[in-house]
Amino acid sequence: MEKRDYYEVLGVAKNASDDEIKKAYRQLAKKYHPDVSTEANAEAKFKEVQEAYEVLSDQTKRSQYDQFGHQAANAGFGQGGFGGAGFEGFDFGDIFSAFFGGGQRTTRATNRPRKGSDIQKRMTITFEESIFGKAEKIKVPVYDECHVCHGLGAESKKDIKVCSQCGGSGTVIMEQQTLFGRTQARTTCPSCNGSGKEFINRCSNCNGEGVEKINKEVEIRVPKGIETGQQIRLEGFGNKGANGGPNGDLYIVFEVKPSDKYIREGDDIIVNVPITFAQAALGTEIKVDTVYGPVLLKIPAGTQSESKFRIKGKGAPNIRTKQLGDQHVIVTVVTPQKLNPQQKRAFEELLRVEDEASPQKNWWDRFKSNFNRS
Repeated sequence: MEKRDYYEVLGVAKNASDDEIKKAYRQLAKKYHPDVSTEANAEAKFKEVQEAYEVLSDQTKRSQYDQFGHQAANAGFGQGGFGGAGFEGFDFGDIFSAFFGGGQRTTRATNRPRKGSDIQKRMTITFEESIFGKAEKIKVPVYDECHVCHGLGAESKKDIKVCSQCGGSGTVIMEQQTLFGRTQARTTCPSCNGSGKEFINRCSNCNGEGVEKINKEVEIRVPKGIETGQQIRLEGFGNKGANGGPNGDLYIVFEVKPSDKYIREGDDIIVNVPITFAQAALGTEIKVDTVYGPVLLKIPAGTQSESKFRIKGKGAPNIRTKQLGDQHVIVTVVTPQKLNPQQKRAFEELLRVEDEASPQKNWWDRFKSNFNRS
């Protein structure tokens, strides 16, 4: 299957800045991470995004990719060095070190401390919980230190020895035949995978990995004013780091259930309230619900349907400034569908009074009076 353009994979323009590329990568990596994504082929898409970012985040690789496209790797400019026959496994550094640097090149040691991977989890809360915040304990699947070997990977310390092939360095020197003859390159030790250790008896619980998957209880403090799509970061609550490296982080992404009464727009809350003809015409005070409790709102005489009133300080708290927004009340004048006898008489009397006061009715009476005189 033909590879997609790396810029297309990340959804950025070819002149995108490093920050734009990094931002696009973070969003897509969270979206397609196999541990949390429900997307089809999430794992394949996650790998595709990682591959694209690995090239475009490196100025040298990006420049080569812009010139040669995906053929850059086959032409010898990719992350694995020359890709053609006889060039597998090393890059320009191998060649130059062979001729000018003593015949060896030091690669990144895989037994160095490495930070654990981050975790993302979605959390659904009610409208009221998003306004007032709350504390809740949840279970998060996480790779943590093996409770049997406590991260050793072996049954005991006596079952760990220095790798016999690399002498504990995690790397070995490999000879390779190239266009320029035989050269040497330092690469990850194939026996210990860069750890520098061998196990006589691996831990029966984690099989030498030093970590196990558990459901870890974490207390989440929901910030006041949080909205759908916003997230918080809990440092160190992600997956276990390697070789003494720090743990990854836990990202909680929030989804707020819609309210059947309130609508939130920014820091403001909107509510619709019905009133009667009489209340609109004569004016009154009505009780209006807010998330903080009911308040009295004055309706002036002659209020029209869909009029909007503001109740200051009864909106949502801003998650950064903590300032409260306002509540906006939209009143709707409701037409009664069924009238009792008393209401019917009142409306009939109102209709009679309105007819007598109508300018059109007065004009017609005068017209008939003049016509009768003639």
